[in-house]
Amino acid sequence: MNGNRTLLVVFFVFVFVFAFAAAAFAADASSLKPPAGAKVAIVVFEDLQCPDCALAYPVVWEAAKAHNIPVVLHDFPLPLHNWSFRAAVYARYFDTKSEKLGNDFRGYIYKNQRQITPANLQQYAQRFADENKTPVPFVLDPDSSLAGKIKQDYAMGQRIGLEHTPTIFIVGNGGASTPFVEVTEREKMGEIIDDMLKKAGPAAPAKPAAGAKKKTTKTVKKAS
Repeated sequence: MNGNRTLLVVFFVFVFVFAFAAAAFAADASSLKPPAGAKVAIVVFEDLQCPDCALAYPVVWEAAKAHNIPVVLHDFPLPLHNWSFRAAVYARYFDTKSEKLGNDFRGYIYKNQRQITPANLQQYAQRFADENKTPVPFVLDPDSSLAGKIKQDYAMGQRIGLEHTPTIFIVGNGGASTPFVEVTEREKMGEIIDDMLKKAGPAAPAKPAAGAKKKTTKTVKKAS
């Protein structure tokens, strides 16, 4: 009997230590904030070659549109995936043409993900470009500026401790009362957003520079 009790105590100690360690290494997204003009936002770190990202992408946009909040996309191409970084460069290129075009390209890649390989990625990108009457230059990223922004996103993900893709956060502007919530159950995303909207303060207005046209940050994808 004493032996069983000892084993039980050891088991619960192990569970407690494991849970504490997991919490200690959980992603810390406290530095992430909604873009100016928004009380709450969905922030996603994604990999275009990740099958689960393909499943999450439409769910995220449905939730964003239902609650009229923006989506902020960050590239986090995993090293084990052999075409995701290049696909992200294409996505960034289409972003420079229009925000919607970049969003549509990501959705297009996710829909065709199973058929895409390093050898035919360019053909898929060209097909998308042709369908949308958008020319693609022979040298896609001559100064590596698009690649540099992807690397910045990846470095940010490493700093906050990401361990998987997609990693989805609901972030609010209410300070300590609404720091961030990592979405682990996508069917509850709407409930999390509703709760965050109740706690968040009024949206901070965007302040474009005097005489300059209003710009949208490239990684910010507004729900339409």
